[in-house]
Amino acid sequence: MPKRVDHVQRRTEMAEALVRVAGRRGLHAVGMRDVAAEAGVSLRLVQYYFETKEKLLLFGLEHLAQRFGERVSARVRAAGSSPRPRAMVEALLMAALPVDEESRTFHLLYTSYAVLSVNDQALADQPFINNPDAAEDAVAALLVQAQESGLLEPDLDTRLEAVSLLAMSAGLGTSVLVGQRSPESAAAVLGHHLDRIFRTPGSAKAIP
Repeated sequence: MPKRVDHVQRRTEMAEALVRVAGRRGLHAVGMRDVAAEAGVSLRLVQYYFETKEKLLLFGLEHLAQRFGERVSARVRAAGSSPRPRAMVEALLMAALPVDEESRTFHLLYTSYAVLSVNDQALADQPFINNPDAAEDAVAALLVQAQESGLLEPDLDTRLEAVSLLAMSAGLGTSVLVGQRSPESAAAVLGHHLDRIFRTPGSAKAIP
């Protein structure tokens, strides 16, 4: 009886091979032959599953984004059974900082993809994150929740703060990636800004 092939598993293994090679050499330098060698399969098999390099890159990056989402969820769970809005915002922002190999690879490849897509229409036409505003929406919703609980000033623009926090996190992540500052320094900057916009529970004023 012929051996049954798990096609989803095969594609996932190739995506993981892409992430590993791109993490070492950069996304721009990775070809289908490199992925085949890293995954221990033939070039023909990689071409069978993905047809073009663009499709391979997009699938690999989607896989990486999924892993990042799982990383955020794990940090939120670690914050306790009923985490406060600040803890959840902090978990999302801190997960994006390149503090270990996995988060470093995510930040490096996400940034590389953005740069490559500027001049590669095939990549630009198929963004690997279906909803690029998802993180912004999530942070803004948490800030609204905090505001309704009296943990933020009532006139604070939650959408603007969400954009600011995510932009700050991305910029700090790049500064860590290139060695400009340490992960601890970047985390301290984010914590300082969160301290400025969040009230402590004891000082919260009731919202009518």
